Amino acid sequence: MSQAQLAHPELSDSYVSLIESGKRTPTPAVLELLAGKLDCSLSYLVNGVTAEQMEELELELGYARMALENGEVAEARRRYAALVADNDLAGLAQLRLDAEFGLARAMEAGGDLDAAIATLNGLRASAGEAMTPERHVEVAIALSRCYRERGDLSAAVQVCEQILMGSARPAWTDELIELGATLLYAYHFRGDLLRATQFCAELFAAAELLGTPRAIVATCWNGALLAEATNQKEEALALAERALAIHSENGDPRNLARVRLAYTYLRFRIRPEEAESCREALLRSQQELAGTSAGSADQARCERELGRVEFALGNYDQAIVHAQKAHDLVSDTINGLGAEPQLLLSGAYAVLGKRAEAHEAIDSAKRWLEKVTPARRAAQGWRTVAEVLGKLDDRPGSVAAYQRALTSVGL
Repeated sequence: MSQAQLAHPELSDSYVSLIESGKRTPTPAVLELLAGKLDCSLSYLVNGVTAEQMEELELELGYARMALENGEVAEARRRYAALVADNDLAGLAQLRLDAEFGLARAMEAGGDLDAAIATLNGLRASAGEAMTPERHVEVAIALSRCYRERGDLSAAVQVCEQILMGSARPAWTDELIELGATLLYAYHFRGDLLRATQFCAELFAAAELLGTPRAIVATCWNGALLAEATNQKEEALALAERALAIHSENGDPRNLARVRLAYTYLRFRIRPEEAESCREALLRSQQELAGTSAGSADQARCERELGRVEFALGNYDQAIVHAQKAHDLVSDTINGLGAEPQLLLSGAYAVLGKRAEAHEAIDSAKRWLEKVTPARRAAQGWRTVAEVLGKLDDRPGSVAAYQRALTSVGL
């Protein structure tokens, strides 16, 4: 069909030529007219795929997103990778962006930080107009988080500061507040507590001015962690309680259970004398998580915290039960989480005089700690290994573990 045949009688052939060369964007009415003349669907004319193909792609994207949200990391990565490789997605800029961003998040969740960083940097370089300002910030948050977990703290800070500290800082939004909270934690994580404290005050002022629950929760929670790090323990609890209260009114059940779990562990660290009430709160979180689509990582964290509380209460057999459940729930792709149940098991077995079981748990914990990134995150784990080996009268092993802990923090 020639351009003139396609155009006649409603359009001029020169207008059709301009459309073909990309110099004109047809109106919706013209698109419908052309689709009718070409005997194809409007979806196929615009996107290069049929309506049925589009529906199938969107459905598959939804399945991948659900798998990631439910903690099925390997399944999510497989589905996202298949979508990125699908030629039908080539002309669908927004869906392809969603798939690539989802793939990066699945890589991050699985501990493949180098691949996640490469994918996220690729998105920033090539997405162009398909990336909205909100998605641009989401990608920056994920990229900063990945750099932080890999131990590249300068890069983690730089990604956020490029957006927030430029000469023309954009007006604060929920997304930018969350980016600010990510920057705050990066400052905190690299030990720059003075800069973190200064920026925290600025972030609180912005969140209060914005006044949205999302902004206030993000700021309060990260402010609580900073307050704990600077030994302002009661202020830390007050901020965390405010975040929990706001989330109780506005959050979905699964995220509420997560926040309650994190708050209870913070309270247990600050007020260990409240171990019994913390246990009751953790049991409530356990029930809430079971009633949602929470993944195995969330459930494992809850079992781990229950084990820690039972250990503090002297209920070592119960601590072992919860630690074993946490171990059974942990995937080998969950960075750092696998060592903690084994460390708890080793401590409980050592107190009970079960030396063989304690040594077996210690050996398992060591294998996990070798994979933890960044190395400084493993320092506390190696210290725990050293303490347990000391209780088992393994002085050379204890000294070696202390040396690993020192090496992990650059000493």
